[in-house]
Amino acid sequence: MTALEQLRDSIPDYARDLKLNLGSVLTVQGAPGLTAKQIWGTALATAIASRHLPLVRAIETAARAELDEAGISGAKAAAAIMGMNNVYYRFLHLVGDVEYQSMPARLRMNVMANPGIDKLDFELYSLAVSAVNGCGLCIESHEKLLRKHDIGRDSIQSTVRIAAVIHAVACVLEQGFAEQAAELAA
Repeated sequence: MTALEQLRDSIPDYARDLKLNLGSVLTVQGAPGLTAKQIWGTALATAIASRHLPLVRAIETAARAELDEAGISGAKAAAAIMGMNNVYYRFLHLVGDVEYQSMPARLRMNVMANPGIDKLDFELYSLAVSAVNGCGLCIESHEKLLRKHDIGRDSIQSTVRIAAVIHAVACVLEQGFAEQAAELAA
């Protein structure tokens, strides 16, 4: 049994829908419009954004069946750069002061120009991480760019569905780990 299957099996009954969804969204049939490579890149980037290390490790191990080192690195790069950009651009969006929006960001974002993987795959991963991190400005920007390059709504929806499931699974698993730690400490 793989580490990902073990984690999926450890999802409690109250989150049974997540267990079922995890089994489906990580397949080509369950993620219309995406290739296996895009599915696993999205899963890895969003697992990293969701910050549950056992899930990150399990997803990365499973992703290696579809992704080469450049693909793994590209998914990690999307999670890293969006971790920064989502905070910054969410601030710009939420503060509502147009003067901030006219100021240069002065943040290095070189990886976005040369991610080492297909740029549209990188955009899909960036969209997924932005959805996890709740940055409306980034979500809108990445979705528009993808649509401009003829990426279909089914591909975009599948990407965000993967992000939603991975994030929810990470939250449930983290809760279970926290409960176990509390029981051990008691």
